[in-house]
Amino acid sequence: MGIRIIKAGMMTTVQDFGHTGYQSQGFPVSGVMDRRSFVIANLLVDNPENEAVLEFTLIGPTLQFTADTIIAITGGDFQPTINGKPAPMYTAIYIHKDDILKFGSARTGSRGYIAFSCYLQIPVVMGSRCTNMKCSIGGFKGRQLQDGDYISFRIKRRYLPFFLSRKLELDEFDQEEAVLRVVMGPQDNLFSKEGIATFLNEEYTVTSDFDRMGCRLDGPFIASKNGSDIISDGISFGSIQVPAHGKPIVLLADRQTTGGYAKIATVASVDIPRLVQRKPDHKIRFKAITVQDAQALYREEIEEFNEMRKQIHRPCKEVLECRQTARRVRRLFES
Repeated sequence: MGIRIIKAGMMTTVQDFGHTGYQSQGFPVSGVMDRRSFVIANLLVDNPENEAVLEFTLIGPTLQFTADTIIAITGGDFQPTINGKPAPMYTAIYIHKDDILKFGSARTGSRGYIAFSCYLQIPVVMGSRCTNMKCSIGGFKGRQLQDGDYISFRIKRRYLPFFLSRKLELDEFDQEEAVLRVVMGPQDNLFSKEGIATFLNEEYTVTSDFDRMGCRLDGPFIASKNGSDIISDGISFGSIQVPAHGKPIVLLADRQTTGGYAKIATVASVDIPRLVQRKPDHKIRFKAITVQDAQALYREEIEEFNEMRKQIHRPCKEVLECRQTARRVRRLFES
């Protein structure tokens, strides 16, 4: 009872929120790149918020199911099909035994997610089921999936209440220029006024040097006062380092735990999905906000998730119409 990997696609791994609390021992957090798509996928199938999913990049996998289950697909549009027919995204989908789910290349975005109502049978390592490929721990054998792999389900769960209501708006991930809101610092004082102005006013381009560890951007030189080398300190998700070459590097899920380059700013957590769903040659701009602004944006996102839960936990229009029809028929018979 589980899924067979017919074709693994590109960088398909098991992920959740990551190995939190172990950076002081030198272990990267890892975990999903696009936390918003991850949360929504689990929300659609009534999973715990941190239940493990499959994450894939640019080219999706082909899976065969060996048991009935319910899934949700979020993230970029990889043009999914089930048994050769188009499959909806951001919707709970009932999957039958022997069904084949196939993805193509990303039409929009660059990373996709699949959540499973029956939960993936993946051991918990350091409090997480995520894959840390650098250390070869966690996830499925500590590595990305390969053709022929098989992952079992942990439970049988083939019913969800309000099934027809479990659909949300597709996120098209605007392919034009993205504006990322950032909190300046902690080492922005090491950059000149001209360097700060360049960072906040100029356009940068996503390069092909873009993986789960970080995204290197190309664009105007960001001038420092006396170099950007510092005594190594901790790195958070979304930290923007500027090495001596003056081009920003945004550190992501598989980032190192510490680094010796000055960090000019940190991307607000709610905007990281905008970056990780970019493709090479896409454009990026930065906009400075305060810590309080970033916290307010985070609270707004939590409220948005709560509204999504309410939306999918109420009868859909079709069900309400059926109920109204049934009541009218009942009144006719009673009269």
